Amino acid sequence: MNDTLFDAVSKDAVIVGVDEAGRGPLAGRVYAAAVILGEGGLSINGLNDSKQLSAAKRDKLFDEIVGKAAAFGIGYADEKEIDEINILQATFLAMRRAVEQIAMHYDYIKVDGNKYPFDSPGEAVVKGDAKVKEIMAASILAKVSRDRYMLDMAKLYPQYEFEKHKGYGSARHIELLQKYGPSPIHRLTFGKVRELVK
Repeated sequence: MNDTLFDAVSKDAVIVGVDEAGRGPLAGRVYAAAVILGEGGLSINGLNDSKQLSAAKRDKLFDEIVGKAAAFGIGYADEKEIDEINILQATFLAMRRAVEQIAMHYDYIKVDGNKYPFDSPGEAVVKGDAKVKEIMAASILAKVSRDRYMLDMAKLYPQYEFEKHKGYGSARHIELLQKYGPSPIHRLTFGKVRELVK
């Protein structure tokens, strides 16, 4: 993180926080969200890195963020795009799609992580989901959106038990993947999946 940039942003600047969910799984989309909290959003209590919150708390905060934030966007890149352009570029694509949905003026973008995928003014903030409220809110929107999508996929492909592991490479998921082979939403370029389709 560039502390000088981080500190130099005006207190009145309109900040967009951006974060992703789902870079690591073997199946499904990668999601990203972009959030401008505004005055209403800043009144939300309990914002935190989505990984530090229970599923019930994330769901509650999701509804509150959507209801109170000044603006938000949710984007994704699917498994075919991930296989085609790689997970890092697909994550950046999802982030850009999320920010494109922000219809109001903003001054600065803060992205969780150490890489910055935008041409407009902003920065990457290492561990931003624990430091920047807008990024915390984005992490919750991205995580809940992806989890809800994976629950839908669990109904389409019940044999993989996506509702339990959300597509991550758990021992049970690997076992089911070896038994049934990849589904249409598995990422064919990812380790364990790639081994099965050689």
